Amino acid sequence: MSTSNQDLLVKMITRRVLEEIYSMSTQIPVGVSNKHVHLSRKDMDALFGEGSELTPIKDLGQPGQYACAETVAVKGPRGEFGRIRVLGPLREESQVELSKTDARSIGIKAPIRESGVLDGTPGVELTGPAGSVMLEKGAIVALRHIHMTPEIAKSWGLKDKDIVDVKVNGGERAGILGNVLVRVSDKYALEMHVDTDEANACCLDNNDTVTIIKK
Repeated sequence: MSTSNQDLLVKMITRRVLEEIYSMSTQIPVGVSNKHVHLSRKDMDALFGEGSELTPIKDLGQPGQYACAETVAVKGPRGEFGRIRVLGPLREESQVELSKTDARSIGIKAPIRESGVLDGTPGVELTGPAGSVMLEKGAIVALRHIHMTPEIAKSWGLKDKDIVDVKVNGGERAGILGNVLVRVSDKYALEMHVDTDEANACCLDNNDTVTIIKK
């Protein structure tokens, strides 16, 4: 077995073991999402050159998702962020995920949306080494959500698109986060995603745990 295949197998086994542990306690590991960009094939070509490919540098918590070496500038009416990380793989539509604080600082009113629900969202200008793209839509504040497998969802009595409340465990800013979207797929790993505003408000870091409140 090649080293890469061995590494993949170890990661899969580790994830399954952790999910078994978490499923017995309804504890969920947290992933804090900083501002980032997802690109379509068309916009990737415009920003980085025809036929360019993403360069993975770090696997993320969800299987098949990764941070890339590529970065872009994100510009709004009142400001600009430089070197914002692109996440892979490529998507059907480009999407820019910001916190409320980020959005206000560049002068846009990004709504809180589920990923991929982009109708009626504001656009921003993206600039890469090969050119710029003015998105007509795509800037959102991601609705906080939990990824989980069907097995865990079944054991917890949940299904895809359910809305739950979550308890932040202990700490100086313990509290309740409401309106948390549940996403269920056999392609997911157990993880709750919050943005930097939410993480700072609750003193949450990557791999901290939260707990679903049974209703």
